[in-house]
Amino acid sequence: MFDELDTVVLKKDIKKHGLKKGDIGTVVHVYGKKAFEVEFVSASGNTMALITFSQKEIRPMTKNEILHARDFASM
Repeated sequence: MFDELDTVVLKKDIKKHGLKKGDIGTVVHVYGKKAFEVEFVSASGNTMALITFSQKEIRPMTKNEILHARDFASM
């Protein structure tokens, strides 16, 4: 289960939005415990994607994971 402002990790590529498995986002809205609006932002703070996911498509970030930077090329 996720709450608003939780940091989550994408479990699969979302080519339509230029996102890759492992990208990190923030839950910005919870829809009745079944769907979660997640925002993905650039290092400059610009929203790169805002997508609704089911619980199966995202996972919580663990404390031992390391962050990774990559260039975002929107499609």
